[in-house]
Amino acid sequence: METLTVALADRAYPIHVGRALLDRGDLLLPYLRQPKVAIVSNTTVAPLYLERLSGSLRRAGIEVVEIILPDGEAFKNWQTLTTIFDVLLQARCERATTLLALGGGVVGDMTGFAAACFQRGMPFIQIPTTLLAQVDSSVGGKTAINHPLGKNMIGAFHQPKLVLADTDTLKTLPDRELRAGLAEVIKYGLIRDLPFFEWLEVHLEGLLCRDPELLAEAIVRSCRNKAEVVVADEHESGERALLNLGHTFGHAIETAMGYGQWLHGEAVAAGTLIAAQLSSQLGWLGASEIERVVRLFQRAGLPVFGPPLAVERYLELMQHDKKVREGKLRFVLLKDIGQAVVSEVAAESEVRRAILARSAHA
Repeated sequence: METLTVALADRAYPIHVGRALLDRGDLLLPYLRQPKVAIVSNTTVAPLYLERLSGSLRRAGIEVVEIILPDGEAFKNWQTLTTIFDVLLQARCERATTLLALGGGVVGDMTGFAAACFQRGMPFIQIPTTLLAQVDSSVGGKTAINHPLGKNMIGAFHQPKLVLADTDTLKTLPDRELRAGLAEVIKYGLIRDLPFFEWLEVHLEGLLCRDPELLAEAIVRSCRNKAEVVVADEHESGERALLNLGHTFGHAIETAMGYGQWLHGEAVAAGTLIAAQLSSQLGWLGASEIERVVRLFQRAGLPVFGPPLAVERYLELMQHDKKVREGKLRFVLLKDIGQAVVSEVAAESEVRRAILARSAHA
């Protein structure tokens, strides 16, 4: 097991990465305020891992409440969130009861948001079971639900007490979900870590084959990058916006196509290539750099073109992006591989051109 720390002063918390961690109830006990927890999972993950986690806690004398949600991005909404509140109230959970998120990014986001809201704030722990959640969404305290007009538009910053990433859970992850997670891994190399990008170019096939040592290294390096950014800018007033490379376009894709039709990582991959195209049009990335980025996403089995979506629809949905300031779009773009910036310099005509160049109907 390797441990990193998100060094947020009195709210610092560890990220444990390793194998067979679901059986390590002892890792959780120091972070429980009372001998009672509520575990939130979904209909896909619960049959695989809930009993192991619940059992390890019950053997330590902890009362466990189980909350099972439907699986999928389409259920990341108020109705499903209310299901969590219903069970918490029925089970007489208190402000000191700890919520545990056992699942991917959807479960983690909703559990964290429920924890931020219930009785005005209760502790929660992230136990991510997908690659995307282990390298990205479980770290940093962003919690949210979707709205029909935009992804993750309603939420709160609420940091977990602990992140427990059991890499063994990736053995049961569908190939498509694994590839989607790699989109966020590649993102870290693109925005701030050229040596990591180069490492991914060498080891990508090993990651796709689920080599446990390579996966653990990719998770640790990704989490280290994210932790450094979060500590520097917890509430996304500056540097943290760089973590949204590809997300402005990607969220528009997810919303327009219907939540869950494109996986988050798939949409981020296509969105990243639109951002790279726009960066190239501004004179920042050369043809060889674009090809290098395209090739790595292709090797990962990720889309390098967006869906056949009208440019006007992109522009409409991107107006709901959280980086919009006074109605003006800001984009995370690439000065070079390993060097991202937040920029307002792109004219709408250039944005349209980039979308067209990287859309399936182009």
